[in-house]
Amino acid sequence: MIVFYLEPDSGVPAYLQLVRQVEHAIRLGRLSAGDQLPSVRDVVAVLGINPNTVAKAYREMESRHLVDTRQGRGTFVADLATAAAGPAVIPAGLARDLADWITRARAAGLDRDDAAAVFEQELHAAYRNEGIA
Repeated sequence: MIVFYLEPDSGVPAYLQLVRQVEHAIRLGRLSAGDQLPSVRDVVAVLGINPNTVAKAYREMESRHLVDTRQGRGTFVADLATAAAGPAVIPAGLARDLADWITRARAAGLDRDDAAAVFEQELHAAYRNEGIA
């Protein structure tokens, strides 16, 4: 099961943060078709946000075909979501290399936004010629 979190200073609306977390969890294979998401009530209790915000996130996920809502039973990862994204095959050590880079960036005085800006810039540069980013 996914455990949601919010980053209040990110500038990203709370409902989109929840949607992105589910998208990433599916892509990374942490959520699979049929896995149940926490209820709106449970997310509200943990995060302390408005129930309408969580409901909006779940509606957005449903419109993106990431989840299916089954009346009275809950919200589940859709079969199509995992088929489309498929779990990412991450080469051994790649996540560790990224974690090491983040540690070095923090030691150099970069805050989260600085590190994200550097990462986004390099990601864009690396994929620019492929029309991906």
